[in-house]
Amino acid sequence: MENTMNDKQWSADAETPHADDAMRHRNDTRRFASESLGGLISDLWRHSTSLVQGEVDLAKAEMSEKLTQVMVSIGAIAVGGAVLFAGFIVLLLACVNALIPLLPIDIAAWAAPTIVGLVVIVIGFVLAAAGLKALQAHNLTPKRSVESLRRDKEMVKEHV
Repeated sequence: MENTMNDKQWSADAETPHADDAMRHRNDTRRFASESLGGLISDLWRHSTSLVQGEVDLAKAEMSEKLTQVMVSIGAIAVGGAVLFAGFIVLLLACVNALIPLLPIDIAAWAAPTIVGLVVIVIGFVLAAAGLKALQAHNLTPKRSVESLRRDKEMVKEHV
C-alpha cells in the first residue's frame, strides 16, 4: 500500500513539475522572443552604426591618402613647370644669339632680343585668346545633359 501511495505521490509530483516547467518554458520563450527581437534590433542598429562609421573612417583615410597624392603631384608639376620655363628662357636667349649675326652690327644688340620678344608675345597672345574663347560660358554649357533633361521633362508631361 505504501508502494501505491508513493506511486501516486510520485505520479502527482511528476505531473506538477511538468506543468510548471511547461508554463515556465512558455513564459521564458515569450520573454526570450521579445528580448531576442529587441536584442536583434539593438544589435542591428549597433552593427549598422559601426559599419557606417567604419565606412566613413575608410573614406576619410582614402581621401587623405588621395589628397597627399594630389599635393605631391601638384608639387611635381610646379617644379617641372619652373624647369620648363627656365629651359624656354635659355632657348629664347639662344634664338637672340642666333639672330644677332644676321642683323647689322649697329642695331643687332637691341633688335635681336626685340624681334624674339615680339614673336613670343604674338604666339602667347594667340594661345591666350584661344584659351579664353574656349572658356566662354556657352562653350561650357553641358548641352547634351540639358537636352536630355528637356526630353525627360517633356516625357513626364506627356505621361502625367
